[in-house]
Amino acid sequence: MSEYAVQGESKDPKPYCAAPPHALPDLPSSMVAERQRAIIVGRTKWVNGTTLRYAFTSGNGQVGDQQAVVRKSFQEWKDLGLGLNFTEVSQPTEAEVRIGFVRGDGSWSYIGRDVLGISTTERTMNFGWDLTTPYGHTTALHEIGHTLGMPHEHQNPNAGIVWNEEAVYTFLGGPPNNWPREETFQNVLRKLDPREVEGSNWDPDSIMEYEFPPGLIVSPAQYQAGIFPPGTLSTIDVQEMLSWYPGGQPGPTLLKPFTSVPMSIGPRGQGDFEIRPESSRKYTIGTFGATDVVLVVFEEVNGELRYLSGDDDSGEDRNARIELKLYAGRRYVVRVRLYYEWSSGQSAVMYW
Repeated sequence: MSEYAVQGESKDPKPYCAAPPHALPDLPSSMVAERQRAIIVGRTKWVNGTTLRYAFTSGNGQVGDQQAVVRKSFQEWKDLGLGLNFTEVSQPTEAEVRIGFVRGDGSWSYIGRDVLGISTTERTMNFGWDLTTPYGHTTALHEIGHTLGMPHEHQNPNAGIVWNEEAVYTFLGGPPNNWPREETFQNVLRKLDPREVEGSNWDPDSIMEYEFPPGLIVSPAQYQAGIFPPGTLSTIDVQEMLSWYPGGQPGPTLLKPFTSVPMSIGPRGQGDFEIRPESSRKYTIGTFGATDVVLVVFEEVNGELRYLSGDDDSGEDRNARIELKLYAGRRYVVRVRLYYEWSSGQSAVMYW
């Protein structure tokens, strides 16, 4: 595999990420657009405070130096001050993020919480080329961005890109990508549903933006000579991820059985709560109010929070409910992230 220079310094063709398809939830057409967007954008994101465990699966050849780049890239994301934690584990079956180094399979990652729907025997991320080059480091940051819930930036409908489509098909149909037309369409030419993006701007410097050589873009005119992002985390990348995963949040509020606790949070906001049951039995944990939320329960095991169960009520005009057996003397953490509040009034959480 040849080495690739830092983006913007070379116009040599580069291998591109081929992200797996991401299905949108089936929401009623009668639902207001603002609520649809809040649900669709939020459903790829993790609840803040989540510990994402990652493990390396077997790949072809020696991959120790490749693994080091991935570890460094996870740390680079974490060093932004994100409210997420990344922990390497040895067993892929214990990991939400399972990373392979299979040459010939390209580089890709599932988007955000989509990884939870993938069998524990399968990869959720792969690196198909050398990561020890500057472009390889960019690739690692890019794929982790997908796992955090970020789509491809050049597919943002707000970019206003008009492609020379046949030139794009020809370019990506040749080496080093050798993509069939459908893969090119899915990863480049297909524009994201407007409900999948936030704000009104396109970020050409994003880590999620591909480099494109001259001759592929018809307009905007300033990009006819190509797009050459720096290959690093952009200011907007950082702002966006910190808005979803702010660090330094206050500790959880203790819940008492049969006592509802108000949640004074707005869209993207999150309430964190703690349960220390006095008796071992089956409990119900639920939310109240006209809201779309995801409710997640963790158990503390050896100082680490382990996922137990979750319920996403978004778009269903109901409240989230989880039934679990909880054990006396153990500590549990409940996290509720708000997508949208579709009626005025106070929302709350309770267990009983």
